[in-house]
Amino acid sequence: MHEIITLQLGQRSNYVATHFWNAQESYFTYAGEEESIVDHDVHFRAGLGVDGVETFTPRTLIYDLKGGFGSLRKFNALYEIDEGHDLLSGLWDGPSSVQHQSPLERPPYQIDLEQGLPRRPLTTGTVRYWSDFNRVFYHPKSIVQINEYELNSRIMPFEDWSAGEELFNSLNKEHDLLDRDFRSFAEECDLLQGVQMLTGVDDAWGGFAARYLDHIRDEFGKSSVWVWALEDGHSTSTRNQMRKGASSARSILNISSQASLYVPMVDPPATLPRHVQVDASSEWHTSALLSTAMETMTLPSHLKSWNSSRATMNTMEDMLRRNESRNIAVARLGVEDAMENGFHHDDTTTSGPHKARPGYFSLYPTDTSARDDGSSQVFSELEVRRQDAADIQSSVTIEARTSQAQSYVASLPVPLLDSFPTIYGSRSRESNRLAARASLSIESSVAGQISHMQRRIGRAVGLDEREMLLDGLGDIAEAYREGWSGDTDSGDDL
Repeated sequence: MHEIITLQLGQRSNYVATHFWNAQESYFTYAGEEESIVDHDVHFRAGLGVDGVETFTPRTLIYDLKGGFGSLRKFNALYEIDEGHDLLSGLWDGPSSVQHQSPLERPPYQIDLEQGLPRRPLTTGTVRYWSDFNRVFYHPKSIVQINEYELNSRIMPFEDWSAGEELFNSLNKEHDLLDRDFRSFAEECDLLQGVQMLTGVDDAWGGFAARYLDHIRDEFGKSSVWVWALEDGHSTSTRNQMRKGASSARSILNISSQASLYVPMVDPPATLPRHVQVDASSEWHTSALLSTAMETMTLPSHLKSWNSSRATMNTMEDMLRRNESRNIAVARLGVEDAMENGFHHDDTTTSGPHKARPGYFSLYPTDTSARDDGSSQVFSELEVRRQDAADIQSSVTIEARTSQAQSYVASLPVPLLDSFPTIYGSRSRESNRLAARASLSIESSVAGQISHMQRRIGRAVGLDEREMLLDGLGDIAEAYREGWSGDTDSGDDL
């Protein structure tokens, strides 16, 4: 069935992934409705609830710190355990006492969702956790709480890259995380297509992800692994900037070398078009933007098998990498301006190699727009375009624009659910769907970005690590200069 297992590491990743899962749930169709082109078996797994009823839950592992799950319970209505059930029976026959922590008050949206009532609208004020806008039931084994650290702790913050690395090594020594968490999901797959990992990379989650991926590669060496590498784009102190920069450098060196594709995305992006209205202080808002790009870009990988244009993760990454070592991709997103019924005069003939990209904005952690003037060489590009056309039968077609660029065109618009913030305009909200396009490209501008990273982190790491880190980044940057010669050093444009 070409299944995909998802790994979600940390708050920022879980915000993005929650939007992703809400969208996947919306593609389910029922009696009397047009059959969906989406193959739900790729991302969802069948099972049985506590009462023997068949369930369908996401094929995902959700890691977060203590306090990071909000009001979400490990055992939901599908897997509820009777309160009188003795969980200690057979393990301890002596006296025992149970201490209950007061649960968080459930937000009105979740109460309405559970009771089947009209949902009260979500706002930036009512969404405090990613679980507040979640619409999906998860299997209990998907929920993995990290008790060693607490969310937003000032006493022991989960910030340093090395802290995440040490935490993984400690937990893995005690539990073997692949055996405890990952393996059961892998073993129930008929044919594992790959793993998509969403993780912060400029904090401790980067170190955690790096070591996790090491172990995945040891056991599943041939599987595709796409890493959506999320970075914090908010302004902060110089000290924090240096720490985050050093963490990003460690992540790109340690993780990209093990990933099939490594896609850095900044939360929130530095620049946005006028018709995209995002509250940068709300993770609910900013994560919706990144999820639109990720969910659009991965759409071909979970189409039904009867669709001749279905593409596996491996097929898409082969098209992008073209038998080269270059695997760091620049992500871009374009969304229709409902007021102008278009993408601001976007023309797909201008979006090939060596050309600017009208109608798109970059999600790369540092601004690539300075390189989008024709001076950056695009080695390869993959684009997915989602049309909002109710009179066109739901389908996906492939357009080979050039030998270096390929487009998938789908008449499956982005669903704008009541859990999704109104960031694309009120007219898009009225239609509950959105035309959008996303692209991944391998291009020479990455060399300049990594060279810029080298210069920034020189003072942020100790001498014992500095030479190894700088040399490693230099080797990565050189791969993106291969086959390209320009009058200007790419690093000088940043």
